[in-house]
Amino acid sequence: MPKSGIYGFSGKFRWLSNFADCEVELDGVIYPTTENAYQAAKFAPPLRPPFIHFTPGEAKKAGANTMAQRADWYEVNLDIMKDLNRQKFSQEPYKTLLLNTDGLFIEETNTWGDTFWGVCMGNGENHLGRILMEIRDELLRDEAVNVENKTERN
Repeated sequence: MPKSGIYGFSGKFRWLSNFADCEVELDGVIYPTTENAYQAAKFAPPLRPPFIHFTPGEAKKAGANTMAQRADWYEVNLDIMKDLNRQKFSQEPYKTLLLNTDGLFIEETNTWGDTFWGVCMGNGENHLGRILMEIRDELLRDEAVNVENKTERN
């Protein structure tokens, strides 16, 4: 029996998707979504400018060009995804929406075969879902500390 949770980032959970509109910064440049910034991060800065103007789908397609990818990509990609999503979920309404999922398992269920970031047909590592749950836990801890500090001051 599946855990109580969110399975897939569509419909009312579309905001969890990296395609959701949300400005994030990568090396001093603002991108319109975490997907755009993530895909741009695969390349040296001189090759990144078009990613600012792409739709998230176009960015994903352009990012599939592995010939031009930076050599250390598979050493840094998880940290980059985590940083970009930390930025996204530090902003409203995303922060509150994520906090409101407290206790729910988050899985990036998909039908396109992505078993690294998500789960397809029951198989996958669900790295994106795990990152989002980690960020949520960080936000919850921060909220608890803020409440505790406020209580101590009163």
